[in-house]
Amino acid sequence: MNEQINNGAVRVLRDYTGRGPTKARTVIDHNSVTILLSDTLTSGERRLADGGRAELVLNTRHEFQRLMRDDLVKVVEDALDRKVIAFMSTNHIDPDMAVEVFVLEPKAESDLDAG
Repeated sequence: MNEQINNGAVRVLRDYTGRGPTKARTVIDHNSVTILLSDTLTSGERRLADGGRAELVLNTRHEFQRLMRDDLVKVVEDALDRKVIAFMSTNHIDPDMAVEVFVLEPKAESDLDAG
């Protein structure tokens, strides 16, 4: 499941930004999924950040994250067969990292006892 989510998230970011991150690590907990992505920025975004326009890069990435939301949620829901009830996302410039956090609908008590 982790690899499926990693690959799906990298694919979605590549489809939207033209370049996917070079590293992805997914952590799945009872009711949450966190994807840590590294080396996410395009060369143009890096040049903007280096030229003092980091805020513009972060704002643009935030807009991409809003557009990608449904596709990223689908990656997680398909991999886990669970509903995502909240999604949060942010980027950091130096070091070049991003995090995607998904809160899953809690499992029913009977599901928790069985598994």
